[in-house]
Amino acid sequence: MTRVVFKKMMRRFGVGGPSVDTVLTNPNTRPGLALQGLVNIVGGDHDVVIEHVALGLVTRVEVESGDSQYDSTVEFHRVPVAGTFTLAAGEQRQIPFTFPVPWETPVTDVYGQRLPGMTMGLRTELAVAKAVDKGDLDAVFVHPLPAQERILEAFNRLGFRFKNADLERGRIQGVNQTLPFYQEIEFWPAPQYANGINELELTFVTDPHGVDVILEFDKRGGFFTGGHDSFGRFRVDHASVDQTDWAAVVDGWVRQATERYAGFRASHGYGPGMHGGHGKSGGHGRGMGAGGMVAGAAGGLLGGMMLGAAMDDMFDGGGDFGDFGE
Repeated sequence: MTRVVFKKMMRRFGVGGPSVDTVLTNPNTRPGLALQGLVNIVGGDHDVVIEHVALGLVTRVEVESGDSQYDSTVEFHRVPVAGTFTLAAGEQRQIPFTFPVPWETPVTDVYGQRLPGMTMGLRTELAVAKAVDKGDLDAVFVHPLPAQERILEAFNRLGFRFKNADLERGRIQGVNQTLPFYQEIEFWPAPQYANGINELELTFVTDPHGVDVILEFDKRGGFFTGGHDSFGRFRVDHASVDQTDWAAVVDGWVRQATERYAGFRASHGYGPGMHGGHGKSGGHGRGMGAGGMVAGAAGGLLGGMMLGAAMDDMFDGGGDFGDFGE
């Protein structure tokens, strides 16, 4: 094999080709905001034509297939940052970008701590000669919007304990959902509600005007009946966030659901859903069994501290937040 042929073969395998490294100005963000940074590309030992450079938000989603479940890595938002250009051997090029974060992006971090079970990353795709390099992946930390933050704080104040969080493929009936999955944040019930429900699952579906709050209650069954799931949907406007006693509102939501469904516990364990029977398709709608869960994280709801000062510090600058998937 001649040296020229060997070099051509190695180039097909990406040896001696360009390298890419994306640097985020700050990996902390919120739904509806944007990530900013630079894509740094360094040429290899020969000139190449870069066909495109794109960024994509990726996460892990739980998928049900028959009786089995598995996790799938899903890219749910993609933005091109550069078209076709020639990169000379050894050339260094920087491409600045602003990457809009979708309003429905799930929350990954609360009170400065990662929600167990949640991962999020920004993946850089570099396409060269029909080959695609998706090797660069940077961790992203999505913090709650003010409305989401206040509601989570209210659950904490009412005594609910964090159980688990995950993403499930599927859709919620009656909700203007654009992503192919939804987030469930699961809680053990506070003592004052424990006689009515086994667990509570909270889902946020957010848009520029407000948040749809979907609550799913795994009900306790009566003596002759099994438990059943019931749904409640509530709308919160962004503009009303600071004008509301959220502990009282959330208490009202939970009591409204438990009282409305109390009469169905003796009627074959079945009843219509709230607000038109909103239900979820494609996901199991249940958490893991109680024996496999840790009741709470860092005390209370992931630490039970107020968010304000911590959030200000996080959004002032970046830092070393660990690797994607941790």
